[in-house]
Amino acid sequence: MGQLIDTVAWVLIQDGRILCARPRGKGIFYIPGGKREGAETDLQTLVREIEEELTVALLPETVVHVGTYEAPLHGPYSGAVVRMSCYTAEFDGTIAASSEIEEVAWFDYRDRGRVPPVDQLLFDDLVAAGRLR
Repeated sequence: MGQLIDTVAWVLIQDGRILCARPRGKGIFYIPGGKREGAETDLQTLVREIEEELTVALLPETVVHVGTYEAPLHGPYSGAVVRMSCYTAEFDGTIAASSEIEEVAWFDYRDRGRVPPVDQLLFDDLVAAGRLR
């Protein structure tokens, strides 16, 4: 196996749609989140990344693991695999794109092709569970 890229993601679903974000300079949307720094736990990484990307504060006591997915990295990086640990959580504040995020959008299952392979696995599970329309 090639390089493993270990990430965490925030799963926010409202009205059968999931929140996605497109970083500046990228043409693809992702489930909000990112890579851990140093010895950060999943929770520490999640709280920091979501505050950086969407300017809201996750409530740590409400964080619940919903699944972990692995798939080849999107793009020209052959051999690398992304592991995405997904969590739901309540939050304080108003969701807004930060300086590193170009655009936020609410996606349903028809938008599955607009996210990378690892995110598509989450979409599949959510639609099978009746949580994503």
